[in-house]
Amino acid sequence: MDLKQRSRGITDGRDRAPARSMFKAIGFTDADLRKPLIGVANTWIETMPCNFHLRRLSAKVKEGIRAAGGTPMEFNTIAISDGETMGTEGMRASLISRELIADSIELVCRGQLFDAVVCVVGCDKTTPAAAMALARMDLPGLILYGGTIAPGTYRGKDITIQDVFEAVGANAAGKITDQELLDIENVACPGAGACGGQYTANTMSTVMEMMGLSPMGFNSVPAMDPQKDQVAFDCGKVIMNVLQKGIRPRQLMTREAFENAIASVAATGGSTNSVLHLLAIAREAEVALEIDDFQTVSERTPLLADLKPSGRFVAADMHRAGGVRLLARRLLKGKHIHSEAKTVTGLTLKEEIESAVESPGQAVIASLDKPLKKTGGLVILKGNIAPEGCVAKISGHERLEHRGPARVFESEEDAMAAVTGKKIHAGDVVVIRNEGPKGGPGMREMLSVTGAIVGEGLGSSVALLTDGRFSGATHGLMAGHVSPEAALGGPIAAVREGDIIRFDVSQRILEVEISDEVLRQRMQEWKPPRPRYQTGVFAKYAALVSSASQGAITRPPA
Repeated sequence: MDLKQRSRGITDGRDRAPARSMFKAIGFTDADLRKPLIGVANTWIETMPCNFHLRRLSAKVKEGIRAAGGTPMEFNTIAISDGETMGTEGMRASLISRELIADSIELVCRGQLFDAVVCVVGCDKTTPAAAMALARMDLPGLILYGGTIAPGTYRGKDITIQDVFEAVGANAAGKITDQELLDIENVACPGAGACGGQYTANTMSTVMEMMGLSPMGFNSVPAMDPQKDQVAFDCGKVIMNVLQKGIRPRQLMTREAFENAIASVAATGGSTNSVLHLLAIAREAEVALEIDDFQTVSERTPLLADLKPSGRFVAADMHRAGGVRLLARRLLKGKHIHSEAKTVTGLTLKEEIESAVESPGQAVIASLDKPLKKTGGLVILKGNIAPEGCVAKISGHERLEHRGPARVFESEEDAMAAVTGKKIHAGDVVVIRNEGPKGGPGMREMLSVTGAIVGEGLGSSVALLTDGRFSGATHGLMAGHVSPEAALGGPIAAVREGDIIRFDVSQRILEVEISDEVLRQRMQEWKPPRPRYQTGVFAKYAALVSSASQGAITRPPA
């Protein structure tokens, strides 16, 4: 098999002398150019802990590629920090960055005619973006996640960034002092790595291992663990093996692989953002996957991992307990996943998990006979507010029913001001609209608001729904991704202050208690809001983006 099948087009023959001359200008030799060219897509950026250490890991990946007989060529993409931009105008850039990252990986790989690619990822959007790019190109490749941050310690307890967001609400409520808030802020993030609970980054890391796009056991090694360097180096051997065997991403991205991925989200209490991202990846891979499939898989999958935001432990604890291999072994024993799904190593999922090792006495991953909950945490609600569906995450601690008056806000900032201004009361249903993919644009996460609600002591008595997103750190009775969104004329646009809204999680219903006739009348009176941006990347995204129920991917006009 010709391992340089693609790159010969840029390196070989008389006519490619100018290209070789330019490669030689930056240190590549004739010997280098005779080997397969392996792209290393590095999402390093100096703005956040999640991706801050990826220069080191990419260097190790390149060493591994050279040792395995390839020639690595590193390139960068952009990245946006969700945690830092949360609650600001900048958060609109986060989901949009997923498309731009996928586009940039695709563009460089197509332009430079790489034979294969290793994507080194960190924060929330970089992981699904890498998978989307691999699905589009069907180029031999793998994804290496930079790893989770270590937990911080405050008064003898492990804490994460989630605790800082909730401390903001507690401080606003007068429950903790300014000094206590500062003390929590100072210790919650002790170094490099992505947010420590089973929030979006660690959820998508788990998903990549379960889908077979990342070598099993590689991603869950924490960011600053000395073993991470070896894992990165070993990616060189794996990617050359992938190239030698001709393993393509779409061979791995089967319907069974997506169901395995959903099961891993359900079993770990993972982020609702996984719904959005897996739908997007499936669309790029041309695999039939619908929002209702998440409900189906979640209902048959037990919640096994006791992870934050609703549980006790962080992602580093799960790694020490036995990691994704142990989780997968539990799920396979219970017949909750497809055992013959292939992975990037060439082994099946069943073969990969034979080497699972459970740490004696670990309490992070429950046994099958004593699950934390008999069904997974993802719930798809539908009703007259959300005819295309919306997503809630139910850990087992939340109430399953809520009925109360709507408190309607046209932006996250307005809702945040109401929460911290003590204008939200027990029993209320906070409605935040015009924050969807098109209307935002960019579908901002609402962790500032949901964290403030919990911090104010209202987490068990207030419900929230939005056409925007939630962070993986969000918990409580919260429904996001309400579709169609308000900007597309979805019925969430018709909800008015004081309308009674009913959640019934057991029946999977979210509805406003008004008649169909009143709803139709209100929508006839509705006028689309003027786009927030008329030019630039936000305007282009708003013009091209699909509904959240379709993964909020961008598509050219029909």
